[in-house]
Amino acid sequence: MIFIDTVKMSLNAIRSNKLRSGLTLFGIILGVASIIGVMTSISVVQKTMEREMTVLGTQTFQVQKWPNGFSSDEQRRAAMKWPPVTLEEAQAIREQVQSVDLVGTEFWDGGKVATFNGYSTEPMVALCGGSPEYAENNTHFIANGRNISRMDMAAHRRVVVLGSALAEELFPFSDPIGQQIRVDGRKYEVIGTFVPKESAFGGPYQTLALIPGTTYTQIYGLTDGRGFERSANVTLHAITPELLPDAIEETRQVLRRMRNIKYNEPDNFYYFTSLSQIDQFNESTKPVKIGAFVMGTVALIVAGVGIMNIMLVSVTERTKEIGIRKSLGAKRHNILTQFLIEAVVLCNVGGIIGILIGFGLGNIISAVAGFDANIPYEWALFGMGFCSFIGVTFGMIPAIKASKLNPIQALFYE
Repeated sequence: MIFIDTVKMSLNAIRSNKLRSGLTLFGIILGVASIIGVMTSISVVQKTMEREMTVLGTQTFQVQKWPNGFSSDEQRRAAMKWPPVTLEEAQAIREQVQSVDLVGTEFWDGGKVATFNGYSTEPMVALCGGSPEYAENNTHFIANGRNISRMDMAAHRRVVVLGSALAEELFPFSDPIGQQIRVDGRKYEVIGTFVPKESAFGGPYQTLALIPGTTYTQIYGLTDGRGFERSANVTLHAITPELLPDAIEETRQVLRRMRNIKYNEPDNFYYFTSLSQIDQFNESTKPVKIGAFVMGTVALIVAGVGIMNIMLVSVTERTKEIGIRKSLGAKRHNILTQFLIEAVVLCNVGGIIGILIGFGLGNIISAVAGFDANIPYEWALFGMGFCSFIGVTFGMIPAIKASKLNPIQALFYE
């Protein structure tokens, strides 16, 4: 009952000094909201990323020249000097790595236009010159028709498998299988369509046009428009999840031998799995987390100084009340506890508001980008704990001052 009464007295004190309390609460709200908002937005992206990486499977990894999307400028500059990943290297991996059962190759080119019966799409088609392993290694399976085959590869056939959104746009009222379309001005026969697969990170699954890799290199060559040799993305599927580390190491050793990399030299290619991408994302967001934490901490410390000043003023205003309580038998620890609870309540009122605002701001990204909303409750608990710590730390001096007041002098204080 004493604790409940103390909390009520604290809330009454906040209400009776609205402007002063509001300015103090603003600092707490700003500090907590900045921390919770940033951590929530990062958590939203991370949870969505983990879900999508899980879709890729626990047995698949990829080897390529270029780093993934969460890389640094330094990594990209280093990759510019590296040799491309070639089809010969992919074939060597097929022949020498015993712990994988599927090895696929992909060449990518975006911004293409697809046309059918005079209708043209926007230049948003992602053209992929791939191998039959594309569907399995990317868990992007065939919905209708068939996948590209080894025969298609051997004969350089002009056939294409369409992403679900692209198929729907070109053939809203008819079956696309067997129809002739043009992609980037060249004619292809549609042999299949993929199941719908959306990506919150802008992946090309929906607007994909998959053609045989041999057809791609026959049309576009093994060098791009600037004379640079094209680099293949090699996707590999380990026989079992337990063999994934062995598969990665065996693949590394094959490539290092073919590239004559010395034992003390680093790899000049990248490989990544679902987990490594998540780890790299967490590493790349560390500076943002640290920055948000530092800014929030500074704001909370400033707010703590404000709380200390408010409590000192409150002690002065309530000197006679303290004298009455002491004359009625209240001990020093009772007065100390009362003022500490008031400081903690004041901090946590601002903390709760800040947490709610932070959750709202952080999840705006989910509404805008189509990510899954997420509430990191562990950060909410951290925010409340941090607010309590600020309240106790900065409320201690006023509380000690109040507990040490002489009851006789306090009773006659005007």
